[in-house]
Amino acid sequence: MQKVGGFLKELRKQRGMTQEQLGEALGVSNKTVSRWETGTYMPPIEMLEQLSALYDVTINEIISGERLSDRQYKEKAEENIKAVLAQSSFTLKERIAFFEKKWKKEHAFELTIELAALLVLMGLGFYFDNGLQFVAVIAGFVWGIFQYNRMRAFVEAYAYDGTGNL
Repeated sequence: MQKVGGFLKELRKQRGMTQEQLGEALGVSNKTVSRWETGTYMPPIEMLEQLSALYDVTINEIISGERLSDRQYKEKAEENIKAVLAQSSFTLKERIAFFEKKWKKEHAFELTIELAALLVLMGLGFYFDNGLQFVAVIAGFVWGIFQYNRMRAFVEAYAYDGTGNL
C-alpha cells in the first residue's frame, strides 16, 4: 500500500495539485488524500476510477504502484487480482457462515415455536400411545429439510451475488 501511496503522490505532484485541491476535486478531505498517499488506506474502487481518469493511468497501474508497459500490464493484472482476492475482507466461507447465522437469528422465534409443536406432538403420542410420535418424527424430519433448504437459498442468494434475488 505504501508503493501505491507513493505512486499516487507522484501523480498528484505531476499534475501540480495540492492534497487539498485533489480532495476538493474528488469530494474528499485532504486528510483522506494524505492517508492514501502514505499507504495508510487504499482508495475505494469509486475513487480508483476517478483517480485513473484524472491522472490518465489505469486502475491496474494505480494498484501496481507504477506505470506499466504493455508486456507488464497482463502480468500485473493477474498479480493484482490475486492480491485483492487474498486480502478480501470476507472469504466465501466467512460470508456463508455470516449469512447462516443471520438467517438463524432472524428465524429463531419461528424455529422455536415449530420445534415446541413437534415436541408436544411427540408427547401426546407417548401419552396416548397411538403412534403420534412416529408422525412427529417424520414431520420433524421433513420440517428440518424444508427449513434447511430455506436457509441455504437465503445464504446462497446473499453470499454469492449479494443481491438477495433468488
